[in-house]
Amino acid sequence: MPDRPVTLTLWSDLSCPWATLALHTLHAEAERLDVELLVDHRAFPLELFNRMATPKHIIDSEIVAIGGRLPELGWRLWHAPDATYPVTMLPAMEAVQAAKDPAVGGLAGSDQLDTALRRAFLVESRCVSIPAVVLEAADTCPLVDTDALARAIAEGRGRAEVYRDWEEARRTSVQGSPTLFGADATPLHNPGARYHWSKDVPPPEGGFPVLEEYSRDWAAALLGVQG
Repeated sequence: MPDRPVTLTLWSDLSCPWATLALHTLHAEAERLDVELLVDHRAFPLELFNRMATPKHIIDSEIVAIGGRLPELGWRLWHAPDATYPVTMLPAMEAVQAAKDPAVGGLAGSDQLDTALRRAFLVESRCVSIPAVVLEAADTCPLVDTDALARAIAEGRGRAEVYRDWEEARRTSVQGSPTLFGADATPLHNPGARYHWSKDVPPPEGGFPVLEEYSRDWAAALLGVQG
């Protein structure tokens, strides 16, 4: 077992179900193997790459494909009024970056906040575009100082980091959301998932994602555990 915390870098969009699946696997395997895990979250903001909000029907189809095969995730389709669906994930991703400040939460607190915001979106159907919702999620994170985070949000901290990550991802080997980097700096894109689209055109015009198989074997190797 590693004798010190294992730090992994994850590039992702907070709305991405595939990234949330990878994080769930990492945390579950770290707990099972008794490995202390730190996740350094880097933003892969799909809305900046695509110049538009990620369509709800795309996310819905991925939730069904993943959640139907792995019901232990506890995900739900959006069940709040459609008018409250988040049009942007930037405020949530900015808060995760701002929380890295040791005065707010550090890497561990930032990861706790990321997990809480993903739960708010994928399980509780909460509009994580709203600062008040972000701070309510922070209240559930023991390692996050919510008052310090509120001040950071008011000062716009985290936004420059999200844009920095976007620019860096465009220049480097980051393949998409999620892309993980371990100690050897080898990129691992959407690990463990074998899937295809039933048609070349995604919904609503065409097909759906089909998750053929999901393996958790990749996580132990990234955590430095053999076998």
